[in-house]
Amino acid sequence: MELRIAGTVNDSIVDGPGIRFSIFVQGCPHNCEGCHNPQTHDFNGGSIITTEELLEKIRSNPLLDGVTFSGGEPFCQAEALSELGKEIRKLGLNIVTYTGYTFEQLFEGHQNNHWGELLSVTDFLVDGPFILAQKDWEIKFRGSSNQRFIDCQTSYKEGKAIECEP
Repeated sequence: MELRIAGTVNDSIVDGPGIRFSIFVQGCPHNCEGCHNPQTHDFNGGSIITTEELLEKIRSNPLLDGVTFSGGEPFCQAEALSELGKEIRKLGLNIVTYTGYTFEQLFEGHQNNHWGELLSVTDFLVDGPFILAQKDWEIKFRGSSNQRFIDCQTSYKEGKAIECEP
């Protein structure tokens, strides 16, 4: 499958716990004021890459603890990311997905699109729009205090957001 991405980072330590391969997808409907990645908003920007090419890059780094899907908005490309996520999990790596949607919005719509498939391969979800007035440099792996770090596997099974420590 193909993804439209803005770019990747091979060994990030700021996009989730441990050493991570971060994929920044292209395209975002949220347009949050003060967004850290405004260059990812245009759905026609970035470049096309196959999930197999990304998987090869991930496999080539033996130091990784996990992979992060960020953006842009990953749930706008949920089908391709969920397929990639299945292969990543086979490698024993965890997945963090950042989203401007809330867990509740995603769970409510999970049966009508591929959102449920992406939730099902996500270990940790950082949810909610970035809110400039709530920007907080002290919280781990989040930009504003309204955003939550969620145990996605437990939350998806129980149908409600369950926060955890990063």
